[in-house]
Amino acid sequence: MAIHPTAYTATATATGGRAGTIESNDGRLKAALSTPKALGGDDGAGTNPEQLFAAGYSACFIGAMKAVAGRQKLQLPAEVSITSDVGIGPLVGKEGCFGISVAMRISVPGMERAALEALVAQAHEVCPYSNATRGNVDVTLTVV
Repeated sequence: MAIHPTAYTATATATGGRAGTIESNDGRLKAALSTPKALGGDDGAGTNPEQLFAAGYSACFIGAMKAVAGRQKLQLPAEVSITSDVGIGPLVGKEGCFGISVAMRISVPGMERAALEALVAQAHEVCPYSNATRGNVDVTLTVV
């Protein structure tokens, strides 16, 4: 699936893998990485790719929800929140390969549940993270 034209490009460099560092080209993002104990690491003070993915997907999905709501002339409250759990583990039937799963808990205070569920379904269709991972990542969306 191609995009045209590209509206924005983010650039970041990782050095040293899961126990290294990350930094964006503009210096706004700079962090140490640590491997969680569950993946054989020392569970150090740094972040990890799964935490970064969870944060990025959550923020992007809220943006998609706002875009869909805007098209429908709806105003979402500032308290919209998404908590994402990103899991990593071996892929079934693909020895030596790993995959991720995402479970999102979506909260929009004051919005009627059926309307929110419809909005979430539409946002899942337009969200760039959802489109990039569709068919490759097990994504569960739950309205809370």
